[in-house]
Amino acid sequence: MEALWCDDSLPVLGICGRSGSGKTTLLISLIGELHARKIKPITIKYNACNVTLDLPGKDSDRFFQSGSDVCLFGEEKFFRFHDRPSDKLPFPALNRHYDLVLVEGPAKTPVPKIWLLEENHDSPPPETQNVLKVFSRKQVNDGTVLNWILGWLKQKWLEMPVWGCVLIGGKSRRMGRPKHLIEKNGQSWLERTVAKLSKKTANVVLSGQGDVPASLSHLTRIPDVPNVKGPLAGLLAMMRWQPDVSWLITACDMPDLSEQALAWLLSCRAPGVRGVLPSLGQIEKVETLLSYYDRRSVVFLERIAAEGMRSMQSLADLDSIITPQPPSQLFASWRNVNSPDQL
Repeated sequence: MEALWCDDSLPVLGICGRSGSGKTTLLISLIGELHARKIKPITIKYNACNVTLDLPGKDSDRFFQSGSDVCLFGEEKFFRFHDRPSDKLPFPALNRHYDLVLVEGPAKTPVPKIWLLEENHDSPPPETQNVLKVFSRKQVNDGTVLNWILGWLKQKWLEMPVWGCVLIGGKSRRMGRPKHLIEKNGQSWLERTVAKLSKKTANVVLSGQGDVPASLSHLTRIPDVPNVKGPLAGLLAMMRWQPDVSWLITACDMPDLSEQALAWLLSCRAPGVRGVLPSLGQIEKVETLLSYYDRRSVVFLERIAAEGMRSMQSLADLDSIITPQPPSQLFASWRNVNSPDQL
């Protein structure tokens, strides 16, 4: 179990305290608030004994009825999911399917935790470790704890690494030459794009085939996923290669890409948001390139690939994918150039 939260960037939070401190009451309230914000949690009951997973009235059933998937971890592991059979999700993969992992348990629960005090106590037991914050029962009831958790979750979300990827290697039939090598002011479009992504992301990689300028020969290049069509082949290759990274994805034929547009995309990140596909006002169309993909969006992308679909427009129908309109002065960043006339 410890492998699930060995990475400090993962949003895993223990809700811990002695019996009567309000753990269950807080969790049920918190689960409802998270769902209202389209944030998907799973609740783990740690060190569970004499498990009966779905007995009405038990804490695990109350968590499930509140909308959270549930795992009981004790002598054995038991799962209860709303949208899949109980044996269809490996335990270590929980953090890629959920926006927040909540762990209810005692003092020795091995996760970063908040501690809820019961009446007549003013501190956690001495053996309690990795306590982020201590709260009274009054603070559980008045919303203080909920507000702290939501703020903590947002901060953890923003701490997760974001890398940049440029898709290259299209046939460029209409342009008649590789678009990523077209130059402006002595610099190729690809070099310009990489330079701007490098200022906003932790790392930049290239997806696809084709020559690149010598100045970029040091960049990692990842081949497209075979038998997958369109940009999805490159995006899916990135996410399979680095599953714990979120991505700013752009094409090589957007010569007016601005750092401001990249900053705007990053500003749209929030707990529960698994992708930002901008809408520029076109009816029933969103921009799937020059977009942000949270690492958890890989579940949706794998589904599209498995169904043999080329277009990623169906992502816009998902609650966890947002389609905001950028400021009008940034629209030019999404202009792609495909032919000599457009050039």
